[in-house]
Formats: sequence, structure tokens, C-alpha cells
Amino acid sequence: MSGKDIHDWTPPPPGEFLGHPRALWNLFGTEFWERFMYYGMRALLAVHVATAFFAHLGDQAASEASKTYGGYTSMVYMTGILGGYVADRILGYQRSIMLGGVLMAIGMFMLMSPDLTSFLIGLSVIVVGNGLFKPNISTMVGKLYQPGDARRDSGFTIFYMGINAGAFFAPLVCGYIGAKYGFRWGFFSAAVGMLLGLVVFQIYKEVLGHVGTAPKDRNGASSMIQVVIAAALLVVPVYFLLSKSDVLGMLLIAMMLALVAYFIWSGIQSGSKEQLHRYIAMLILFAANILFWALFEQAGSSLNFLARDYVNMPTVFGFDVPFTWFQSVNPIFIMLLAPVFAAMWPALDRGNWNPSIPRKFGYGLIGAAVGFYILVFAIEHAVGANGKISWLWLTLTYLIHTMGELCLSPIGLAMVTKLARPQETGLAMGGWFLSIAMANFVAGRIAAIATAGGGGHDEAAGSLVQYAGVFWQLFLLGIVIAAVYFLCAPLINRLMHGVK
Repeated sequence: MSGKDIHDWTPPPPGEFLGHPRALWNLFGTEFWERFMYYGMRALLAVHVATAFFAHLGDQAASEASKTYGGYTSMVYMTGILGGYVADRILGYQRSIMLGGVLMAIGMFMLMSPDLTSFLIGLSVIVVGNGLFKPNISTMVGKLYQPGDARRDSGFTIFYMGINAGAFFAPLVCGYIGAKYGFRWGFFSAAVGMLLGLVVFQIYKEVLGHVGTAPKDRNGASSMIQVVIAAALLVVPVYFLLSKSDVLGMLLIAMMLALVAYFIWSGIQSGSKEQLHRYIAMLILFAANILFWALFEQAGSSLNFLARDYVNMPTVFGFDVPFTWFQSVNPIFIMLLAPVFAAMWPALDRGNWNPSIPRKFGYGLIGAAVGFYILVFAIEHAVGANGKISWLWLTLTYLIHTMGELCLSPIGLAMVTKLARPQETGLAMGGWFLSIAMANFVAGRIAAIATAGGGGHDEAAGSLVQYAGVFWQLFLLGIVIAAVYFLCAPLINRLMHGVK
């Protein structure tokens, strides 16, 4: 890193806990509750939409619900690029996070409405709020570490454990409340989680110091008022796009192309050939991110419907485990394996065995692909007399997906903070989440194909043969693209100019 990068760095207040800045643990706790909210509602969303609003469509209910789910989850990440800009130039990261959290809590309470229009407005408010919250709290993690600090990857992995701890408890609590008292009360419990996250952030705010504060000329209330008005106005087009899937797809493509053009232009304007190359490498890795999450995000849609209709759920001490609890399986594995991976990368690095970032992305794609092959194998060879597969097969899929995720996602977050210029880190992180938005849109379309032909009332969504065909194609696609990244890794590494 250059001397300028170090000069631009604002250190957090002194003091460490478990070898990391104390501020990391504030962000860990805040993210825990925000992810509790998100994954609590995600465990219920597609099934609730299918039964509450699209049941009249009969055998197309699950397919339409999957499109709504994909549209919502894509826009949740799409607005991150605007949120990154707002934090970089207007509000600062701390105030952006607070405003985003408040908006998400309001939107979550609106999901309790039995009216489809009010429900979609609630989703729209959550989308806008998440754009201000999600990329900026991740960016703040990177800002806690001086450029070149070897602890950064481990710090992001610890932060990732906070994400997945929230994701683990959310389906257990919100899923149980939703199953017992109605899905709307599951959404209520998720909203309470978001409010708790804001309380945590405020109580321990002093450990952040000047990290993520507003630009000097933007400290006043007028900046906050302007952003609140803009956020309210943005709810309108978001609501429109939730019901216009094709328009949303074209908009995402246009935004991705604009993102590519901007970072190429910024690299040229920087006057540094190295920075231009780093932005090119970052964009190449964004492409792998899109494919990975398009496969991985079947968890909340097609795999959720598969669990409901075609998986024998276990009984524990006489208690029939609800299918929504399967949404906690991935976070369980994250919490078990994240410390292993966090310790493994530095250990491999000391022995010069640490894979490069592009190869880690390749391993992530292999994990996503092989996970789907497990389900194809189970459907072809292990279907019981009742037409269902054992829960162990789906659990194994989630295990392999989790290992792939740990090779790609926390590494990708750290990668963005390393490759971007300091003044564009928030925007670059927004770009990372825009690539996930594109992935979620594609994931919704994939799920719509896999679940077509069922899902209304008590109908099963799709058929096992249909699931197997779609999952086989996902396996082949993932393996082929992973091979491309392994072959191109030396070229991408050269473009990164020493960033590891």
C-alpha cells in the first residue's frame, strides 16, 4: 500500500479484545441483530407470499412467489451502491447505518399487513433501508485496520460469524413464532430484532471514535433531512420494480454496465496503472460472485420449497422440526467452520500454501456446484416410499455450500477494501452488493423454473424430476466456471499487483 493510503486511514480508539479492535465487536453485535431480522423474514417470505397472496394462481403460486422473492432479495443488495455513495459523500457510515436500521424496522412492521399493496410497500422500505445499512457496516469493518494489516481477513471472518449467528437464531425464533401464531407475527419478531441492533450500535458507539463519521462539511441536520426525503422518494420506484420483474432485470444489467464503466474510468483518472488493473481484477471477481450467489441463494426459495414438500424432516424428542428451521443449518456450519477457516488462512500463508484470492473464489464455486450434485444423487438414488429424501442429504448440501461460502464471501468483502481507493471504498462495497443483487435476481428466475407447476394451497411446488434437472444444470455450470477461474488465476493475480 502507498504512503497516501496509510495517511488517509483513521484509526479507531485504542484498545483490543481477542486481538482485534474493540469496535469490531460493536459492529459484530449490530450485524447480528440486523441479520436476525433479515433471515427471520427470509425463512418465511417465499412461502408466505405463495399462500397469502398467490394461492389463487394454483399451480403457479410457488413460481410467482419465487419471482417476488428474487426481486426483493436482488433490490435489497442493489440499493447498496447508492447507500455506499451516501455514506462516502454525505452522511458518513455511522449515520447511514442508523438511518438504514430505522427504515428497515419500519418496513418489517409493515409486513404484518394482510393487504398485498401495504406488504409490498413494507418490502420497498426495507430495500431502501438495507441499502444504507448493509454495505456501510461491512466497509466500516475494513476501516478498523491499517492498510496492510494481516488481521483484516480474520477480522472479516469474525464479522461473518456475527452475520451467521443472527442467521442461525432467526429461523428458530421467527420460524417457530410464524408456524405457531402466523407468519405475520414471525415478521413482528424479526422487526424487534432490528430495533435491538440499533440499541447495541448506539450503546457502544464510543468505541468507533471518528471511524465512519460524516465529512466535515456534512455534519448538520440538513444532510440527514435531505437523505430522508430522497429515501422516501426512492420507495416509489422500488415498489414499482417489485411487480415488474422484467424491468428490474434490465435495470440491473444497466447498473452493472455503468458500474464497470465507472471503475474503469476511475482507474484511468487516478493516473495509476496499478489502480486501473486492480479495479479490473475486482470486476472480474464480481462476476464469480454473481454466479456463486445465484446458486447459493436457492436456499430461501427452491430449497425451502423442496424442504417443505420432498424432505423427511426429523423429529427431536417428540417435536416435529418445521421445514423453516432448515434455514438455520447454513449458519450453524458457518459458526462451526468460520474459526477453522479464520485460523487456516494465516497458517497456510506462513507455509506459502495460502491460495490466491481468485483460487479461493474457484473453490467457492466448486462448493456451490457439488452441493447441488448431492441433491441430484439423492433424488436419483435415495427417494423413499413416501416420495421424499432424507433430511441428511439436504444437510450435506448445506455443509458443502457453507465451505464454498467461507472460501468466497468473507474473502470477497476483504478483497474490496484492499483493491478500492480509500475515497471509493463505500462505493466499491456497494458494487460488491450490486453483484449479489444481480445474483439474487437470477436466483429467483432459477427457482421459478425449479418450482413451476405447484405451490398453491397444499400442492407441492414442482416435482423431484424437475428439481433434479435444474440442479444438474447448476452443477455443470458451477464446475465449468470454477475451472475458468483456476486457469485465469495467475493473470488476475498480476492485475492485483501484490494484493493478497
